[in-house]
Amino acid sequence: MQPKKVIVTSVIGIAILATVVIAAQIFRSSAAGQSFLETYPGFVAPVAGTPEGFPAWLGWQHFLNAFFLLLIIRTGWIIRSKKRPPAFWTRSDEGVLRFTGPKKRMGIYHWFHLSLDVLWILNGVIFVVLLFVTGQWLRIVPTSWDVFPNAVSAGIQYASFNWPPEYSWTNYNSLQVLSYFVTVFIAAPIAIKTGLRLSPAWPLEGWAARAFPEKLARQWHAGVMFYFLAFIVVHVTLVFTTGVLANLNGMYAAQDSDSWLGFGIFSISLVVMIVAWFLAKPSILKPIARLSGTVQG
Repeated sequence: MQPKKVIVTSVIGIAILATVVIAAQIFRSSAAGQSFLETYPGFVAPVAGTPEGFPAWLGWQHFLNAFFLLLIIRTGWIIRSKKRPPAFWTRSDEGVLRFTGPKKRMGIYHWFHLSLDVLWILNGVIFVVLLFVTGQWLRIVPTSWDVFPNAVSAGIQYASFNWPPEYSWTNYNSLQVLSYFVTVFIAAPIAIKTGLRLSPAWPLEGWAARAFPEKLARQWHAGVMFYFLAFIVVHVTLVFTTGVLANLNGMYAAQDSDSWLGFGIFSISLVVMIVAWFLAKPSILKPIARLSGTVQG
């Protein structure tokens, strides 16, 4: 994007944000706004049987999901730039890992992107299974229509910089519930389906190719990538501004406390992700790619 467009886009974004903040503050100070917030405080009481707290498995799931998503977004952005790949991978019938199906030559980053997708999907399947087995799904799946006006209420409170009470150990506010539900059960499946359409596994001809055009798949795939970017930015911002020690303890240490254990585990995971970011380069990827094919370039 050209510098001029970046400046114009930034100015428009700041103007929209300022308008939303002012409108939220005006509404909140009005009689109608106060009545609305009193009726809908921003959260719905959990239903009977909803588990309290975060299980230990959610900590490593959270790390793996963040780890894979970081590298998926990075490689996706490289692919989207349409620069010539530094190397190309082609499936081979020989090697440690063997696959079936038609061979197709692809850039090394495209191969890495697809490999990460498989690991991310596997981790996601395990997450969803554990979510329903342990009853944790009750925390992120709406169980009442009141979640919608309460989500609007929570949004107004965030926008007016007078944030709703934060105690996610027992209950998310309604805006969090909807955002987690959309991310897990809508955005992730869209990313998987569109990614599958753009992968070599999808037939190039026939009814399947006609029913789901490649151009449409690319648009949706790029859109869901930007959604995940926005979700990560907002999610990390709220984690660090609504009680960072308590939040990180719940997310990484499965504890309801203000100790530094969760922060320490998070710091280690952050170092691992930074190291992986810099190691994901052709000189490291080529030997790994050769386990399942031939590499040229």
